Amino acid sequence: MTEEKAIRDGEEQLHFDPGDRGQAEVTFIGHIRSDWARDKAPRNLTEARALGSGKARIELDPVYARGLAGLEVGKPIWVLYWMDRGRRDLIVQAPHHRPDPRGVFSLRSPVRPNPIAMAAVRITDLDAVRGVIEIDATDAFDMTPVVDIKPWIEGIDIPPEG
Repeated sequence: MTEEKAIRDGEEQLHFDPGDRGQAEVTFIGHIRSDWARDKAPRNLTEARALGSGKARIELDPVYARGLAGLEVGKPIWVLYWMDRGRRDLIVQAPHHRPDPRGVFSLRSPVRPNPIAMAAVRITDLDAVRGVIEIDATDAFDMTPVVDIKPWIEGIDIPPEG
């Protein structure tokens, strides 16, 4: 487990580290590069965009560069990444911006049993040969591992009305 912080009033901690119960293997395909680090990062993509993007880019392991074929500058993508520096043992959290504690699955917090994050971002530049995708913003720390990249597709990625 990574560096633990104090538990706030109303938070609940699991009696185990979910990382010790791994049941699958994940291969990181690259890393997010940014200006961000602990205590110096935006809280979300909206804040990151307001701060000027953080020089956001994805650098793939060269063996995965061919997987970028078909992506285009200006198009949106989903980036799934592994928040490797967050704790994993809180099941109820008390965020500063909420009046009451909430379950982890109702939050976008990086503190979760499986530290997977996803962000819808726009490609601003693309070097498919080198495996580098510049993106409009990120809230991820520098060197955050990337799990996957998927195209954002209208009609599929918008929930139905109702």
